[in-house]
Amino acid sequence: MAKIGFFGRLKHLFAASDITEDFFDELEETLILSDVGMEASEEIIAELRRRVSLRGLKFTDECKECLKDLIKERLEELYSDRYWETEPALLMIVGVNGVGKTTTIGKLAASLTSDGRKVMLVAADTFRAGAAEQLTVWAERSGADIIAQKEGADPSSVMYDGIAAAKSRRSDVILVDTAGRLHNKKNLMEELAKMNRVAEREAGSYRKATLIVLDATTGQNALSQARVFTKATDVAGIILTKVDGTAKGGVVLAIQQEIGVPIVYLGCGERVGDLEIFDADSFVDAMFEE
Repeated sequence: MAKIGFFGRLKHLFAASDITEDFFDELEETLILSDVGMEASEEIIAELRRRVSLRGLKFTDECKECLKDLIKERLEELYSDRYWETEPALLMIVGVNGVGKTTTIGKLAASLTSDGRKVMLVAADTFRAGAAEQLTVWAERSGADIIAQKEGADPSSVMYDGIAAAKSRRSDVILVDTAGRLHNKKNLMEELAKMNRVAEREAGSYRKATLIVLDATTGQNALSQARVFTKATDVAGIILTKVDGTAKGGVVLAIQQEIGVPIVYLGCGERVGDLEIFDADSFVDAMFEE
């Protein structure tokens, strides 16, 4: 688990001293600066106040474990069974340019194939030059099959062909790479919605879902992206990348608060094995490392 460094901002707050209004105010400010968001931060502080009063806590150093437990509980409210690891599944992977989407797909394909799953990659990102070639490299690394067409081809058509090929080859999981759509580009979001309709129509025995890839280092901008994508398609889970490169990580709580979609994986590096199943306990413990 990557070190988030959140506790470094809080260490002085949890030194042994009396619990005061200034303590709660500074703690709330730190949460907000760590991308937890205003609404989630206010709710966390309100609940912390309640527990401090209920337990009769007097000193700030008594609050650390209380806060950790509170955050863990909030993250554990949402759960993903990751059914694609055991059942036939069609996963559309979405996200803006630069978040590590294609690399994440490759890592996920490698993880699934190593568990004995037969994977079909679909290169439906036909806008970005070299996207299909990049995904082909990942297919070779992971032992997955791949369906690709020429640059500029209709993404929905590529996905249609990919689903048909997966059915004929009896693939267990279909991973569809989509264009790195800018969330403020209306036409591209409409194309994504079209792909979603095609996927639902053609999925057959495959359980269909959409996973969104977000960059942890972009903070509240990642939350804005999640909002827009959830309007275009039925996002079932979030893959948070570049967790190793951020001192924040609080955006996970903001996403949980506002979007109501579980984090399913964390991308913590560039190597093929650097994709971790999200575990709330481990994540929060890492946040509080010194």
